[in-house]
Amino acid sequence: MHSFVRCGLLAATSLGALWAAPAFAQFTSTIAPVAAGAEGDGTGQAAQAEDENLSRGDVIIVTARRRQETAQAVPLAISVIRGDSIESTGNFNVTKLPQLAPTLQVYTSNPRNTSVNIRGLGVPFGLTSDGFEQGVGIYVDDVYNSRVAAATFDFLDVQQVEVLRGPQGTLYGKNTTAGAINITTNQPTFEFEGRAELTLGNLDYKQAKAAISGPLSDTVAARIAIASTSRRGTIYNVTTKRWINEQDNIGLRGQLLFKPSEDLSITLSGDYSRQDAYCCGTSFVRVGPTQRALSRQYDALVAAINAATPGRNYAVPSRNVYDRLTDIDAPLQAGNIIGGASARVKWNVGAGTFTSITAWRFWDWKPQNDRDFSGLSIVSASNNPSQQDQYSQEFRYNYEGDKLDFVVGLFGFKQRIDTQGLERQGSDASRWSLTGAQAADPSILSGLTANNTQYLKSDSAALYGQASYKLTDALTIQPGLRLNYDKKEGFYQRVVTTGAGTVISCTPAPAAGTALAAQCGVYQPQTTSPKASKWNFSYDINVNYKVAPDVLVYATYAKSFKTLGINQNGLPLTTANVPDLTASTVKPESVNHFEVGIKTQFWDRRATFNLSAFLTEIRDFQATVNGGQFGTVRGYLANAEKVRSAGIEADFKIRPSDRFTAYANAAYTDAKYVKFSNAPCPPELSGGTFVAADGSQTSGPAGVPGSLSPRSCNISGQQLPGVSKFAFSYGAELNQPANLLGKEGQVYLGVDGNYRSDWNSNASPSIYTKVEGYALTNFRAGFRGDGFDVFGWVRNAFDVEYIDLLQVAPGNTGLIAGTAGDQRTWGGTIKFSF
Repeated sequence: MHSFVRCGLLAATSLGALWAAPAFAQFTSTIAPVAAGAEGDGTGQAAQAEDENLSRGDVIIVTARRRQETAQAVPLAISVIRGDSIESTGNFNVTKLPQLAPTLQVYTSNPRNTSVNIRGLGVPFGLTSDGFEQGVGIYVDDVYNSRVAAATFDFLDVQQVEVLRGPQGTLYGKNTTAGAINITTNQPTFEFEGRAELTLGNLDYKQAKAAISGPLSDTVAARIAIASTSRRGTIYNVTTKRWINEQDNIGLRGQLLFKPSEDLSITLSGDYSRQDAYCCGTSFVRVGPTQRALSRQYDALVAAINAATPGRNYAVPSRNVYDRLTDIDAPLQAGNIIGGASARVKWNVGAGTFTSITAWRFWDWKPQNDRDFSGLSIVSASNNPSQQDQYSQEFRYNYEGDKLDFVVGLFGFKQRIDTQGLERQGSDASRWSLTGAQAADPSILSGLTANNTQYLKSDSAALYGQASYKLTDALTIQPGLRLNYDKKEGFYQRVVTTGAGTVISCTPAPAAGTALAAQCGVYQPQTTSPKASKWNFSYDINVNYKVAPDVLVYATYAKSFKTLGINQNGLPLTTANVPDLTASTVKPESVNHFEVGIKTQFWDRRATFNLSAFLTEIRDFQATVNGGQFGTVRGYLANAEKVRSAGIEADFKIRPSDRFTAYANAAYTDAKYVKFSNAPCPPELSGGTFVAADGSQTSGPAGVPGSLSPRSCNISGQQLPGVSKFAFSYGAELNQPANLLGKEGQVYLGVDGNYRSDWNSNASPSIYTKVEGYALTNFRAGFRGDGFDVFGWVRNAFDVEYIDLLQVAPGNTGLIAGTAGDQRTWGGTIKFSF
């Protein structure tokens, strides 16, 4: 069915392009003749351009503050990425945006395990849990998407993306402590218009998009858009003889606009996206020695398995991750179904506008994974399918006056997530995880299965508002307030069965050396029902001053929070071998944020330069910790004492004429743990016998087999994972009027690229998971005219070898797995619009 839909869309798009070609002269162009790429403040395409005079530069309209205004007039750090920039640079979903916005970090091993951070803040790195809130809010046409996994859709008929940096709790329905990504799609029109786009490339890349909009009557307009993306995988699995980590996406969006008068509009929207990729797996990267006994580390364990099975001779297909080979043997699946419906009502009431947004969204996640990262049958199955329903209602009133503007809103949110987890040990598990005679008895662990049943119920309500008062024509003060209530209720149950199907119990603790003790050392049964609620009050104040007509300076202080969390994936055990219920809940984060900035345009607005500096301090930072107990939980959520992120960001764009445009964005981010004394230890300080709980012993040196291991590590002063100190993006385009095959237009050449310095890919920074910095460069060249654009492109033009993500395999054996970033890709795109 999926292939049939895709083939139909490709055919329809191709036929549309062929039909459109001879009639292109009648089209009204919607393709702006400017450089594609990411721009900083004031450089995206206007939602409704107020000034198209190129000699005065672009006037960019954004809705970041819940009203239409120019980006240069917004006193906060914001990057605007145009819809055509997203398309021309191949950044077709949220996970690709960091190539265009330097302060944005997105990491994904599969759609479910995706995190989005801004300035290094947002969610704790390396933990998948539904029990905490996102620090970066993702909004599509004013609708909040609660889980990042539910927002990994392909961009579909997008007008522009706004990335807001810093707390936004007094402007947006759901509290966001690190920032927000505000996605605006193209809306129904009362003039008939349409577009078709077809892209083909190497790796069997195919992408087709089509959209059509127009009136159904004098008061009703409709718009429908559809897109399909497919691409061969980038890693070859020698076990299954097929490529993995492919792309296989279908998306559909429909909108109906009812506008009975100029003062009232009602928009009904519905969307559906399906991702059905054979994904997601890793390749062998390296072995890093841990403190485990040498005979219990990766190379020795592989040798022992081979010795126990003459003729097996297992070895990974390559120890060079850039050979793009793997031998993982568990089935893979990354089925992701996302959709929903919303109703948005806008009613102009005198000097203000009343807005109501009612929305329902769902997410259905159907995964299969290989959690031992190898071709050995250690973990033979690891699957955690989830289903989410969320409902939200927001009422908002915007008032605009001569001296006073304000927005006030009421937001309600309800969510339920159900998960049915399964993890099963394989035939090699005993040899891998046990010692002595037990290691030679595969029946002890083979087939040992943990079935996890869990749900989360989350309710939230908020009253928020922000005012803007002009003390003078140049000086404005903007205070904001938020009152928030959250309630979370969870359930977690793990039932463990042997390979024979017998349910086991680990209470009281079984006698050491027995098969049951070995089984309980891998999976322990547990049942918990965490529940908590919390009121929070936060505020911010912004003062901005217009030094000159095109120069704005501002300063912001925000006292924000991220609400409480609950542990949904199991709890550590007490000395009585029962769950430690005191770890059920996690305190809210307390955020103090300071920011100053300047926004400027000069040379008759042909040049834009914006600069911001920020300092964010978070107490009770929600982070991953461990309890020093192997068989219970690998990690759980707790509070680090203090985290700080500070830095400087700069955005520059220049457009000396309509023949040339260039931009450059740069960010310096120093994000670190100020104090985190009970952190999980990195692999080089793990795997050995734990030091005595009474503190009478000292842990051994890092990476030395057989050393004593600390129960936890103090990583105060170390950098936060996932964030580079330096990040940079740039782009330029040169065009020249030309006549090609009798068609008037422009021939153009464009370049864009990005650089990021090294960063660490583990929750506690490790010497084994340091990702080296890299720079990527992309080129495109084409010809465009009135209503059409044809261009060729090459991405990662210099075939740079780089790492997307590194992962530490479970068990402290020293195995590090990961995924290499995309190699050089190339192709061509044809677009028509009318």
